[in-house]
Amino acid sequence: MIEIFKTNSQNKLEVITEDIYMAENFDPKHCWINLVNPSDKEVALISKMSGIEDDALKAALDDEERSRIELEDSHALVLVDIPVIEEEDDYYSYFTIPLGTIVKDDLFVTVCLKDTAVIRDFIRNRVKGFSTSMKSRFMFQILGNTAAKFLAYLKQIDKASQRIQNELRKSTRNKEILQMLDLQNSLVYFSTSLTGNDAVISKLMNAKGQLGQFLRLYEEDMDILEDVSIENKQAIEMCSIYRSILATTTEGYASVISNDANSVMKLLTSITLVISIPTLIASLWGMNTWVPGQANKIGFFIVAGVSVIATALSIWILKRKKLL
Repeated sequence: MIEIFKTNSQNKLEVITEDIYMAENFDPKHCWINLVNPSDKEVALISKMSGIEDDALKAALDDEERSRIELEDSHALVLVDIPVIEEEDDYYSYFTIPLGTIVKDDLFVTVCLKDTAVIRDFIRNRVKGFSTSMKSRFMFQILGNTAAKFLAYLKQIDKASQRIQNELRKSTRNKEILQMLDLQNSLVYFSTSLTGNDAVISKLMNAKGQLGQFLRLYEEDMDILEDVSIENKQAIEMCSIYRSILATTTEGYASVISNDANSVMKLLTSITLVISIPTLIASLWGMNTWVPGQANKIGFFIVAGVSVIATALSIWILKRKKLL
């Protein structure tokens, strides 16, 4: 999908329709091109329009790409990981995907595999002071919105963890344990992505040379970038805390489940042992051959009494050993 926007003189974001940007005389100067999981044909079109190589446009389409900065003669590519939330059967799943931002002297391009809330906030004019012509600020605002989404999703993960813990206190089931493990995996993805993003932010804060040509650091922009760095580090710290809490909680409930299973098995084993005693006696005196007391009129009651006494004695011993 291709979306092209441009901020007008009233600082409002305007959509450039397909019939306009497909025209031969279209000039993408000071535009923002947003690519969402583009096809090879769309990549070739934007490459021709912008003069950016196909490889740079496709870099963010590999979900295993790491956060980094690449510099070319005509542009700078900044890759960061952004958080994504997806709804499962009855809960939400969190993970990260790469977002590529390409800066030229007169053009700004974003490339991502999915239509995410990080980018959609700009399209819906939810970010103040946003302009497609101010490329450095736009880049830092994207990083700021990314850090804000990480913090918001981390809070959601914490609330989900508390909800699952409350359900586990009522009934310990594998379903809740699996959800806890899924949240743990999400925090691992978040932690890795936040650490990579932090390295990119640090490089941007010390942008010099060729990088400084594409991303000029004005005083107001530096304030934004410093706030982004603080929020990103806060997200890293929160992620580390939540990972520790979740890991400890999951291990605790796993131990509870294991202990409950052991208690049930111990009880069943004890019951089986108690039942086996009268069963053994009844089997011996029920054989179709001579047995002691078979001619005695009260022989049945003697055998039954012995069974009851032996069973009661076994129950008493098991209770004394705290096995029943």
